[in-house]
Amino acid sequence: MGVKSVFITGIGSGLGKAFAQRFLEKGYKVYALSRHLPDCLKNNSEIKFQFCDLQALETIYPAAERLLEGIENLDVAILNAGFLTELKDIHDTPIYEMNLMMDINVWANKVILDYLIDKKIKTPQIVAISSGASVNGNRGWHGYSISKAALNMLIKLYSREMEDTHLIALAPGLILTPMLEKFVLSADEEKFPSVKRIKNAPKMTPEEAAEKIINLLPKLKKFESGSYLDVRKI
Repeated sequence: MGVKSVFITGIGSGLGKAFAQRFLEKGYKVYALSRHLPDCLKNNSEIKFQFCDLQALETIYPAAERLLEGIENLDVAILNAGFLTELKDIHDTPIYEMNLMMDINVWANKVILDYLIDKKIKTPQIVAISSGASVNGNRGWHGYSISKAALNMLIKLYSREMEDTHLIALAPGLILTPMLEKFVLSADEEKFPSVKRIKNAPKMTPEEAAEKIINLLPKLKKFESGSYLDVRKI
């Protein structure tokens, strides 16, 4: 058995950074596509990093080529990168902002999946990080809810085409990330009732969430490929 390998997007902070750290600790070779490489990972020879702004869709395919040149197999891919703006009513959310969330949360993942298919990189398991917001439709979650719902369907559609790959859209539960703190915990809890519930609910650290999801990877394969799952219900 050779060294296991994982492809991860969005490792700059939060859950993505924790994924990279945990996989490295478990002896994986990490291939990362992100805007930032955290300082704590810069001197690790087992991570190969390629800068990519996933908002710039036309740059993703060539960035993936540079990162994965010569790679024929990946044990798992974690499509983690996501984007949320401040909570507001959808009536007050401009379409350009909605498009930005769609580009990063949905279309960037399409480009990556297309690359894996085109280059015939065998990837037996792919997990796309979704959100409970994709199904609960709480006030204030505007384009984030729409884009994560679209991500769920994107994964289901690709599962019909990638017959040798097991794909899951996974809601990771509540994680105390910079994104949650900046845009959710600071929002108006009277106007947006979900904020109060989130404040009062137990939350994982990114490290706890990454460990939980990595440990769940074998169990996820028991569910139908293309499914949407929530870690809180597995």
